[in-house]
Amino acid sequence: MRSRFHLLGILVAALLIAAPVRPALGQPSSGAPWSKEKANAWYKETGWLVGSNYAPQTAVNQLEMWQADTFDPATIDRELGWAQDLGFNTMRVFLHHMLWEQDPQGFLDRIDQYLAIADRRGIRTMFVLFDGVWDPRPRLGKQRPPKPHVHNSGWVQSPGADILGDPSRHDEMEGYVKGVVGRFKDDRRVVIWDIFNEPDNTNRNSYYVLEPENKRELAFGLLRKAYGWARAAGATQPITSAPWHNDFTEADKRSDLDAFMLTQSDIITFHSYTPLDVTQDWVEKLQTFGRPVLCTEYMARPVGSTFERILPYFKQENVGAYNWGFVAGKSNTIYPWDSWRQDYTGEPEVWFHDIFRPDGAPYRADETRLIRSLTGRK
Repeated sequence: MRSRFHLLGILVAALLIAAPVRPALGQPSSGAPWSKEKANAWYKETGWLVGSNYAPQTAVNQLEMWQADTFDPATIDRELGWAQDLGFNTMRVFLHHMLWEQDPQGFLDRIDQYLAIADRRGIRTMFVLFDGVWDPRPRLGKQRPPKPHVHNSGWVQSPGADILGDPSRHDEMEGYVKGVVGRFKDDRRVVIWDIFNEPDNTNRNSYYVLEPENKRELAFGLLRKAYGWARAAGATQPITSAPWHNDFTEADKRSDLDAFMLTQSDIITFHSYTPLDVTQDWVEKLQTFGRPVLCTEYMARPVGSTFERILPYFKQENVGAYNWGFVAGKSNTIYPWDSWRQDYTGEPEVWFHDIFRPDGAPYRADETRLIRSLTGRK
């Protein structure tokens, strides 16, 4: 028995010596970001990126957008035609890991079909792989209808609380990331990979009680791995994730998670639903990183983030611009965030997000005229 235990000890020691060293907190699990020179050369070639966060009006969430039974290429083509008419050259679109688990090849085929539609419209796509916002209990199959007058009442997180809350399950996401990124890693129709949307958002006004207590730490762990998987898959497009907390530009207040996203991304992205003076301050501080800067969420009219105030500044500074929301539909994002706490009975006088009504008529014609003037589509 003693000799067996001695042999076992030797084997365990050997395994420990051979085991890879885990990256320190805030360091990438593998690979490294692009050089500043490469990132800036990429953006010079790409040109100013301007578009929206996009889901068709017929989809309440990512699952309904992409599942075979509800994938709606006719609506997507029609709506991306409206985007083309505005001069938009890009859209930010959310994917979901459950679609990969359900039918990998079918999912990839539908992504390819979407990309073909967008490409015909002159639109390149930023895909978002994971999302930390709204319902943490995603389910495949028929999706529930939206709650009347409630902002994004059907949107779901990926991977959601069950997987995010159990670090031993994070590696289940490796096949999804490598499978999707690997399939489109050389595809010029994909302009950027956004790894994780607002990973540490605790959804305080909606689903807070269902969130893991240590969501930031858990999300940071998955984010680090996902960056490594995307790089290992050979992505030739830049990878990024966007800080969104109000203190992310202050180095002494910045969380480890935000620091990782700002230092390990190929390009700098951020979210800002703030008035122009605050947005300007953030952009100026982010420009000190010496990389292209893109705002992947902005435009919430009642809080002072509007097209007429923000978009001309973004063009002046060559900051990529993706407003939230494109067409009013099942996402209900014409209603404000506080619709989770306050009852609304009809269309708000001032829309929170979105540009078009379901029939393609602009909510505000002066906004679409401004957008066309800035994109050269007068």
